[in-house]
Amino acid sequence: MHIEERFEKGKRIFPSFELVTVPNEIVVIQTNAQRKELFLQAVQQQPDIHTYLSQQGEYERLTVEELLRFLIDLTGDPMSVQAWLERCHLQAERKTKICNLISSKQRYVRLLRVLFATQSSIVIEEPFFYLDDEDRLYMKQLLSALAQTKRVFIVTSNLEDALMVSTHIYRLDADGMKKFDIADEEAVNEEVEVEEAPPIKFEKISTRKNEKVILFDPPEIDYIESIEGSIVVHVGGENYTCAMTLTELEKRLQHYGFFRCHRSYIVNLQKVREIITWSKNSYSLRLHVHDDSVVPLSRTKLQELKMLLNI
Repeated sequence: MHIEERFEKGKRIFPSFELVTVPNEIVVIQTNAQRKELFLQAVQQQPDIHTYLSQQGEYERLTVEELLRFLIDLTGDPMSVQAWLERCHLQAERKTKICNLISSKQRYVRLLRVLFATQSSIVIEEPFFYLDDEDRLYMKQLLSALAQTKRVFIVTSNLEDALMVSTHIYRLDADGMKKFDIADEEAVNEEVEVEEAPPIKFEKISTRKNEKVILFDPPEIDYIESIEGSIVVHVGGENYTCAMTLTELEKRLQHYGFFRCHRSYIVNLQKVREIITWSKNSYSLRLHVHDDSVVPLSRTKLQELKMLLNI
């Protein structure tokens, strides 16, 4: 699937790229709200792709049973209404109008339309938003089954949702599509227990989220901060915890253009757009990232930074 580059107000939001499918697996694209909207606009222009948008409505005056019967008749699906009710765990709601369902169940029922798509490729925006734990589990099962016969892509701004449904996760940013490096917790623990391992030159920063270990290339990182004893790594508007100390990270990242701008902050100098002077002794750094982040700059670090930046 080819996606053309997108611009907004003369600025390129993302370049052209090929969307690669994985047989019998769900592919997740994690990005921010702006890129997600532009990506979905590009996908909707392709007639061979079924696109589900998170705000998509449904015939809410229909009962759950009536909706399923309508979708079956519309697509010629061979399964019976009863079989679909059982498959989707909706036997108890079969006679309930969609408008009278609780909010999570309404959202869940609206999503069922993707299961009847006739196209071979399906792109779904935020399928797990506003679903309770039970409906999340049911939807994950349905999408996993759908991926056995269709090419399924999920677009989300929430990495936790992405990790829940697939290990084939890509981040879409200004540089294009990049695959996440994800390792199971057990695999990492096994590596730690190996004795007398040969020296390794690490080129990635290990972080954690949702019981997964996520490895970032240093240039991907915006900044790192220490919050009440915890180390938080900021990447593309998402936060990840890190087991290393700021001092260890400073040593690891100093050759990649990172700077200890404050006792509690390390910043990627490639992301710095502006040095802000608040007063004679108060400074901050504004970063050129999607959320326009601002981090503090210690007065004692100002001259060192100016020397690094040749200003």
